Amino acid sequence: MNKKETAEIKKNFSDKSGFFIMERVLTAFIDADKNLRCHKVSSCLTMPVEEHDVYDETLKKVLNTNVGKAFVEYEFPNEAYDEGKPQSILYSLLTSELKDDAVCEDFLHHIANNISYTGPFAVITGYCVYTIRKKDKNDEFAEGEDELYRYILTAICPVNTATDGFVFDSEDNEITKKINTELIISKAPSDGFLYPVFSNRSTDVNHVMYYTKSVKDPNTSVVEDVLGCTFVMSADNEKASFQNILKGVVGDDLDYMLIKTVNEKIQEVVEENKNDTDKVVIDNTALRDILIDVGLPEERVQMVEPVYEKVCGTVPLTASNLVETKTVLTSPGITVNIKPSAADKVRTSVVEGRRCLLIDIDDPTIEINGLPVTLN
Repeated sequence: MNKKETAEIKKNFSDKSGFFIMERVLTAFIDADKNLRCHKVSSCLTMPVEEHDVYDETLKKVLNTNVGKAFVEYEFPNEAYDEGKPQSILYSLLTSELKDDAVCEDFLHHIANNISYTGPFAVITGYCVYTIRKKDKNDEFAEGEDELYRYILTAICPVNTATDGFVFDSEDNEITKKINTELIISKAPSDGFLYPVFSNRSTDVNHVMYYTKSVKDPNTSVVEDVLGCTFVMSADNEKASFQNILKGVVGDDLDYMLIKTVNEKIQEVVEENKNDTDKVVIDNTALRDILIDVGLPEERVQMVEPVYEKVCGTVPLTASNLVETKTVLTSPGITVNIKPSAADKVRTSVVEGRRCLLIDIDDPTIEINGLPVTLN
């Protein structure tokens, strides 16, 4: 799923859209020892609006449009389709429409037995149906061509006791310390997944989308053990790997202009392919072409393939994860943040034998610590 497809599902994740309905919701509590303490399936058609709204709010957070970072697509390996394996379990849950208690229990036990999680947690799974309006060659809605996208959306939510603190006791007119032992289920899931994916405005049961609240520290056990997929590098790890490749290839030729230009080239690749269904990636061939474009010497360009293979093997890197939204220059005691719009105003140079950072300032009036200063 790309950002556009994710945004379509998220936008229509509401009864108000007219094309969506969440028919049932499965809720479960799993304690710190991974015991399934309780579970229940409720009809969304008959539950109170206030309760329905909480489920909507929690599950919608899984549909994160930061695709490739917080929301990542995974393909099931062949072994995941065997009976009792992740894809088979998810497909059975989907086709049961949360109506078969035994299937729901198998799904929940599978999560409890395979997830690496500290402390108790809740599982919330909605069975949803979205009507896909199809258009004809005249870009008009075609009558009788609608398709139903049926999917399950799961949120894994941490459970904690409420924070202890002081409260005002209106009966005794005093402030007292309240000790709360109630287990509170967070409305902000730490992990989640969407199955099947919505690809090319249709259903794809061979892939699943994984959501993580922590892009820097995703729960790999959800991907590998619960979903049965091969975990790919996190966004931060991909960026670090790319930086290691650049250092290995460019070496002493690394300078401000080269780093800036490479970043701009990758941003161009992302922008040119932003509507593509497939994830936009940078592999050793694409990186080689970029470095040729920026004028890197041929002997350095020849090092791309061996250095890339040493760092990443044959795994391509997600292009959007490599783009820097700002340039940060650091030196002992000095940090300069440069927005893309001002990147051309900064350069490095040697002045009177000293290495200097030069900043072009069109307006002679600047602020230092919030105070206006005029440069003469």
